[in-house]
Amino acid sequence: MAGRYGRPRSVLRMRTVAGQVFLLQVAIVLLLVAAAIAALVLQSGNDSEREARNRSLAVAQTFASSPGLEAALKSPHPTAVLQPRAEAARRGSGVDFVVVMNTDGIRYTHPIPNRIGKKFVGTIQPAVHGGIVTEKTTGTIGPLVQAVVPVFGHRGTIVGLVSAGITISKVSGVVNAQFPLIFGSAAGVLLLTTGGTALVTRRLRRQTHGLGPAEMTRMYEHHDAVLHAVREGVIIVRGDGRLVLANDEARRLLDLPPDVEGRRVADLGLDPATAALLESGRIVTDEVHPVGERLLAVNQRSTDRDGGPPGSVTTLRDTTELQAVTGRADVARGRLKLLYDAGAEIGTTLDVVRTCEELAGFAAARFSDLVTVDVAVSVLSGEEPTATGAGIEMRRTAVGGGPPDGSLYPVGELIRFAPHTTLGARLPAGEPFLDRDLAAFAGWQHHDPERARQIVAHGIHSLIAVPLRARGVILGVVLFWRSRSPEPFEEEDLSLAEELVARAAVSIDNARRYTREHAMAVTLQRSLLPRALPDQNAVLAAFRYRPAHAGLGGPGGVGGDWFDIIPLPGARVALVVGDVVGHGLHAAATMGRLRTAVHNFANLDVPPDELLWHLDELVTRIDQDEGAESTGDGPKASVTGATCLYAIYDPASGVCTMARAGHVQPLLLRPDGSAAFVDVPGGPPLGLGGLPFDTCRLELPEGSSLVLYTDGLVEDRHRDIDEGMALLRRTLAGRPDRTPEETCEAALGALLPDRPADDIALLVARTRVLGAAHIADWDVPADPSAVAQVRAAAVRKLAEWGLADETFTSELILSELVTNAIRYAVGPIRVRLIRDRSLICEVADHSSTSPHLRQAATTDEGGRGLFLIAQLAERWGTRYTSDGKVIWTEQALPDGESAADGA
Repeated sequence: MAGRYGRPRSVLRMRTVAGQVFLLQVAIVLLLVAAAIAALVLQSGNDSEREARNRSLAVAQTFASSPGLEAALKSPHPTAVLQPRAEAARRGSGVDFVVVMNTDGIRYTHPIPNRIGKKFVGTIQPAVHGGIVTEKTTGTIGPLVQAVVPVFGHRGTIVGLVSAGITISKVSGVVNAQFPLIFGSAAGVLLLTTGGTALVTRRLRRQTHGLGPAEMTRMYEHHDAVLHAVREGVIIVRGDGRLVLANDEARRLLDLPPDVEGRRVADLGLDPATAALLESGRIVTDEVHPVGERLLAVNQRSTDRDGGPPGSVTTLRDTTELQAVTGRADVARGRLKLLYDAGAEIGTTLDVVRTCEELAGFAAARFSDLVTVDVAVSVLSGEEPTATGAGIEMRRTAVGGGPPDGSLYPVGELIRFAPHTTLGARLPAGEPFLDRDLAAFAGWQHHDPERARQIVAHGIHSLIAVPLRARGVILGVVLFWRSRSPEPFEEEDLSLAEELVARAAVSIDNARRYTREHAMAVTLQRSLLPRALPDQNAVLAAFRYRPAHAGLGGPGGVGGDWFDIIPLPGARVALVVGDVVGHGLHAAATMGRLRTAVHNFANLDVPPDELLWHLDELVTRIDQDEGAESTGDGPKASVTGATCLYAIYDPASGVCTMARAGHVQPLLLRPDGSAAFVDVPGGPPLGLGGLPFDTCRLELPEGSSLVLYTDGLVEDRHRDIDEGMALLRRTLAGRPDRTPEETCEAALGALLPDRPADDIALLVARTRVLGAAHIADWDVPADPSAVAQVRAAAVRKLAEWGLADETFTSELILSELVTNAIRYAVGPIRVRLIRDRSLICEVADHSSTSPHLRQAATTDEGGRGLFLIAQLAERWGTRYTSDGKVIWTEQALPDGESAADGA
């Protein structure tokens, strides 16, 4: 190639700029290709691990959030339900394993079946406390990444864990397969770039005419012409602190005078911080400096690197607009964070007042200085509010932020916003209201002018009022006040307040509806349970009822346990305790039906085993009827699983007869302080049908106590039923001096958990015995003349008891009953008088024929005896025994003449 002056130049000597550029560009291309390949290799490794983490975490979180997972974890056989789903998820997602475990790390699922039931290998503690664990480990299948996430129940509790993992080799294999293509592409790029560089070098040699470095240096001395077009300011400062170069953008940004080249930086009139930075020459990267009304991002580097002259080069970039945009983004991010936190902190309970307090406290701390929440009185009681809110009476329910005394209405104050006030006019339409300057008194003060002046006097200067609105009705209004913050509320604050109140209104409405439904359910159950014990002398009784989860939301306070004391003829009493499985309205309604049935069967005066048989038949029919009426849209509301214990105590003989259907054994406390469970033969729960029930008959000494209870007292998630029964026996033994009330308190104090998961019904009955002084009985021969003898003996006994006024009625009743027994029944015949709360006359025989009350015709000579008895006696009836029947009557006694008074 000819040189500039006709002298040949060898390309290999590379004395020209073009040759040097050629070698430099080739070297750069080689370095770039090598660096790209090295970076790709490193990046592939990092990407593989990151992809493994992301994929394992995504699969674990997706599976943990899948529908039905909570129910599967709580099912009797979680592995049978979860193993197919986990394997399907593993194959579909491409991970190596999906493992579901309980909170102790015991596996329910695993690709290798023999690993199921063993403890998970990895870190799970953060996930047990609600966190997420992602870790890299080496397992039997090689290096892998696994993630562990919690499974949250519908109440926010952690019910299990899910782990997913994938080997790094599986992820990196995709990238490794691309290496041949990458290397081939790199080689092609290298060849193309080298060829292109050679072409550019040849053209550069032609255009520069073979100029050397010295000539090119002189040409680049005019580079200042190019700097005029740069949008970034460029300043070059020598090592002695004098300015060498400042382009047009730098002069504009720093407001420099025209003749700045060669002057010291300290003499340019810059602000001290900027001048000190330019003179220091220190390395700076994107450091923001305020200069006048601008915010400049400054980058500064030294020029003496690689043998260059001493000094520094500084670039300036105007970021004022970017900073403003960033500020607005920060504000939006902050508001989104506020709304997110509000969703987590407001509405944590199904209680209207508590939700209002949470709203007031949160908004006062995070949004405004003072907050008041006024709720319609009907909403507080759980009723449906009015649709418009016009003239609605509200009660101040919550105040947040600590307002000055005498400024705002206190909690509990009744408030009614009149239609002529600003808020009263906007409330019916659900429109918010913003008043930036309360001191202007633009209409808001008409509600209470005197208090309005006090509000302004205490420094409260700005107001936002937003109606609480849900499902198209007005629940109340929230007032946001500013006092400590000098800035008034703006339109953006109004939008934020509306969103905040809208979210809270949903929680308040849910709480209101829960309050209504819960009150209805509790009222229903209380109407079904006995409110007081009946008057009777057979036992001294006390009871306790504790519903599950009372006060904790959900179906708290509504359950299926019940108890009863039912007076029976002959001064006897029936003791009943029952349990319907489940909670809520269905359990309570079923309990009411069973309790009513027990009362009806008890009125028939049948033995305990026969009563349970009838009750079992009733439950079976209920199940069949409800199953037939089911539409198939929901689960069958079966009552199978109800249990019952029924006991009859006779104070005349001291004998107690008991039978149970799937219920826990009663506890007997004897007068000597000993305690033992009564071995009542166990029958199946009610509703199974077709199986008999056996009875247990035992004689109780006077002063013995029967403790009847449901399994909720002795069984808990932390204690099995055998341990609970043993603890109950130890607690109540050795204290025969306790009253039934004290016995109930002792049992609950020892066994009642803090958060009972099941309903508890407890009934304690201390036995009494009617002494011989209150009972008289005679054997009657089957001779009509014996009727007069019985009447005479009864008259003497009534006179002895001081019941001479009852003589005529008793003679008439005894005459009719004994005559009928002699005439129609089978002997032997026995007559018994019992003085209790009423005077009881009993005539027993060995016939199973029952007399019936009928209306005698005017021409009939007989048939009026039972009619007379029904008119004279307070009650009468027939009960059957194992060897016959007993016809009984009850006569009311004058006040103060009962057996209890005599005792």
